Amino acid sequence: MKEQYKVTGMTCAACSSAVERAVSKVSGVSTVEVNLLDNSMKIDYDSTQTDSKAIINAVEKAGYHAALPNAKATQQSGDESASENPVDAMKKRLILSIVFLVPLMWISMGHMMGLPLPAFLSGTEGAIPFALSQFLLTLPIMYINRHYYQTGFKTLLHKNPNMDSLIAIGSLAAVAYGIFALYRMGWAMGIGDWDTVHKYHMDLYFESAGTILTLITFGKFLEARAKGKTGAAIQALLDLAPKTALVQKDGVETEIPVEQVAVDDIVVIKPGMRIPVDGVVIEGTSSVDESAITGESIPVQKNEGDKVIAATINKNGSFLFKAQRVGENTTLSQIIDLVKQAGAGKAPIAKLADKVSGIFVPAVIGIASVTFVIWLALGQPFEFALSRAIAVLVISCPCALGLATPVAIMVGTGRGAKFGILFHDAQALENAHHINTIVLDKTGTITQGKPFVTDIILEEGQDKETFLRAAAGLEQPSEHPLAEAIIEYAKLKNIQITPAKNFEAVSGKGILANWENQPWMAGNQRLMNEQNVDITAVEKVAEELSLQGKTPLYFAKAGKLAGIIAVADVVKPTSKEAISKLKEMGIDVWMLTGDNARTAQAIQKQLDIPHVKAEVLPQDKEEMVRQLQEQSKKVAMVGDGINDAPALVRADVGIAIGAGTDVAIESADVVLMKSDLWDVVTTIQLSKSVIRNIKENLFWAFFYNTVGIPLAAGVFWYGFHLALNPMFGAAAMSLSSVCVVSNALRLNWFKGTEKKTEQQQDETEVAVQFSTFVPNQKEEKSMEEKTMQVTTNKEEIVLTVEGMMCQHCVEHVTEAIQSVCGNADVSVNLEEKTASVVAQKDNETVAKLIDAIKEAGYSAELKNS
Repeated sequence: MKEQYKVTGMTCAACSSAVERAVSKVSGVSTVEVNLLDNSMKIDYDSTQTDSKAIINAVEKAGYHAALPNAKATQQSGDESASENPVDAMKKRLILSIVFLVPLMWISMGHMMGLPLPAFLSGTEGAIPFALSQFLLTLPIMYINRHYYQTGFKTLLHKNPNMDSLIAIGSLAAVAYGIFALYRMGWAMGIGDWDTVHKYHMDLYFESAGTILTLITFGKFLEARAKGKTGAAIQALLDLAPKTALVQKDGVETEIPVEQVAVDDIVVIKPGMRIPVDGVVIEGTSSVDESAITGESIPVQKNEGDKVIAATINKNGSFLFKAQRVGENTTLSQIIDLVKQAGAGKAPIAKLADKVSGIFVPAVIGIASVTFVIWLALGQPFEFALSRAIAVLVISCPCALGLATPVAIMVGTGRGAKFGILFHDAQALENAHHINTIVLDKTGTITQGKPFVTDIILEEGQDKETFLRAAAGLEQPSEHPLAEAIIEYAKLKNIQITPAKNFEAVSGKGILANWENQPWMAGNQRLMNEQNVDITAVEKVAEELSLQGKTPLYFAKAGKLAGIIAVADVVKPTSKEAISKLKEMGIDVWMLTGDNARTAQAIQKQLDIPHVKAEVLPQDKEEMVRQLQEQSKKVAMVGDGINDAPALVRADVGIAIGAGTDVAIESADVVLMKSDLWDVVTTIQLSKSVIRNIKENLFWAFFYNTVGIPLAAGVFWYGFHLALNPMFGAAAMSLSSVCVVSNALRLNWFKGTEKKTEQQQDETEVAVQFSTFVPNQKEEKSMEEKTMQVTTNKEEIVLTVEGMMCQHCVEHVTEAIQSVCGNADVSVNLEEKTASVVAQKDNETVAKLIDAIKEAGYSAELKNS
């Protein structure tokens, strides 16, 4: 059974280690992870052997408090109110401490800076009031910061000393010595021993205790404020969720709290509203800004049957949708849970810091004791030996060790969420930086995952729109995926589809039907041969299409070939660049697919993939990953389907494309919300940045303590006369934690390598190549030559087009040019804002092109050569 608890009273890595040790000893507990950053504890235990009560008791015996999230946590006596913001509480303590520290420092050290003191506090005669005033000003500072003593001595009694124990022992030792000096001076005055009075007059250490406590609180305040920023990503996600929803019941619209929305409720969405829950559109159409969830800035068109996601923003239309996932089951809630889970998890790299933290505080107390004894043995004054021991206690910082990993993990997972990259746990985030081999599933990962029209070859003189109407009319009764691609393309071009009559499906070959009182047929080469349709004019074109991994579909009218439509599962726009970048990063790329070898080789050639394996079964993918691992390779598997699940589980890091199946997402360590292969590159780069940041933090924490403790102990006193004042030691200890947290916050600046190719929002936006053929003539030219259709009296016209923003604009400009030049090949470049066409280059043609583009809503002019 897995549970998460809230643990209070922890202040440093030694605390978290103590809680882990205590809970791990409970019978039936298999794993326990304590996170210092958000004061949480995740455990996995056998409910037949123990229960939550036993676990809470184990935490309390270790000197801390624990409670389940839905229970009211036991409040430690003297702690700030649970409802009070930790930063505000620390700020209040700091201000009150400074109020008393300023006069304390004025009395104790003002004379060194030439500041005047009242007569009764000056000179040897005023030694007792001088010391007593400092003592009285130190007491409020100790009370304000009593938390250090309550927690420090409590954990010390439970044999689990922590950072608070070091502060409590160090500051209390300074105050105890000051009280001792106060009594010595009082006795010395009584007997007239002014030498003794003079000796202790300036060796009181009250100001050291007050300064240590105030500086530690100052450091804790800075640390709490910095740590608060680590959860900014989660808070930003929480702020996305709307508080209410507009629900339609019995034709009446009612606004209700979003928590009351139930599955199958009809939700009304108007322009500008945030979508409250996940669902499917049942009426209306609009564009939705999904950038908050997927990171993609271009709004997505939503029609009937399309899914909508909670927290996304409706733009300009209105629609109704049926709620499918509500409450904790929405995509947003699951994203928040994943980010919290990953941020609270413990990465393997943290184990070293945990081991050191477990023995750190006892070791420091031991070093301080040995330091005190050695300096006394070497003949140094008691005050010097005590000062060195106190400095050792207050400079030592287990906090920096404990914070080195969790703050970087939390900031890293939060940053990943902003990119649409979700890590299931901290281990996945760490493991990703080791990856040197990536196995990619083809369908849905490298490619779009469904067929699209890629090429249309028409009989010379054939009208394009009429041909598409006929093709769509023939295919409409068919349920074949390739038929769906043709129908979708026709709808995209706003072509009115007239259904064919007398439809007859020829198994494995195609279809026969009548369309607009004419006999038509559509299918593969075998059907054309059986029906005695001459296809010699396009044989070479069809062969080239097949070599490119495309499927040519022949269409014939009244026994004569009318044209070919090629259909293929096209490569995603960013796949080529992503694969190229992975190779540049030194990662070996493999592609596995269940498709035939010809299709696999076409994709391999197109994307320059080093290794490809075709015709593989689901178990073959898992076996392939295992074989690569046996070669000592760290393997990441990227997939989207149920058949990828075994391989995702087997891989060192399983990465699921967000548009994939629930099974694939559950089996993966990382989920990519945008279904963009480029995010695999970003995932690995983010992992490397996080691990580099953690190593920097650990280096600083170890280096600080390695140098600071010997300096405080006075190791460099002989020969260099270097020894650290306890007040400076307290300041250094406070800043060390602040430095670690601040360094981790730099991860908020992580951007990753920017891709040059933008992922297309609308997957139907595939650039379709048009060309023609001359009937009854053998094919001699290559498809590339035919597509260009260059003749002696034609040349390329290049126009500069302003106003294009997306692929829809590219389509509109292309159609405008083709309305002037017919089926001529048109090339529109969105990035360069240009459009080119091979046509008769004269003033009349150029003027017609510019006018047609203007009618489409854009401005154009002839580009200078």
